[in-house]
Amino acid sequence: MFKKDIINVKSSFSPHPAEDIPAADQADLVQNEAGTARRSSQKALLRLTVSGVFAALIFVATFVIKIPTTIGYANMGDGVILFASYLLGPLAFFPAAIGSALADLLAGYPVWIPATFVIKGLMGLVAGFIMKRTDVSLPRKIFAFVIAEGIMVSGYFLFETVLFHLAYSLTSIIPNLIQGGVGIAIAIVLCTLLARMRTSVRTKLQESSEDTRSNK
Repeated sequence: MFKKDIINVKSSFSPHPAEDIPAADQADLVQNEAGTARRSSQKALLRLTVSGVFAALIFVATFVIKIPTTIGYANMGDGVILFASYLLGPLAFFPAAIGSALADLLAGYPVWIPATFVIKGLMGLVAGFIMKRTDVSLPRKIFAFVIAEGIMVSGYFLFETVLFHLAYSLTSIIPNLIQGGVGIAIAIVLCTLLARMRTSVRTKLQESSEDTRSNK
């Protein structure tokens, strides 16, 4: 009697549990997996689309609105980069780097492209990381923006010192500081006006990231 009980217990643990699932339940399982994959694909497309839109906006703000300086030009693209960081988080690295580098290319400054890609990308990455929280206070926004602009000013100063000469790079500090200040002001205005949009977009992007990780 005891041996029969053991045999019955062992037989209850089938090595092929899928065979015990009714056909209708298996169809539902396949359908649910397909729906999850479709939603993940749609959200990945959303992340790509939003990043592409911001890359285009950054390019326009950088390329169209530019102020010549002694060794380059100042622009309004920083305001859009900072706003993208607030809206997208660290993902802002990509539109910031791509949009800014493309503006340098078409503006006739190809030598600056590698530095611009890294510097502007780091601006978006660092500011976005600082503002990862759901609720970001105004002081935290300003702190993130100042850090990002500090990366911009110091990054271009170092690059231009290596590329040209210390005397030349010193002349770009004031224009870059002005550009950074204007960028911070623009970003604060945009963040204040579009705070509700940030909650919606960040929620969808976060769900997309979570779905992508869960499917791996």
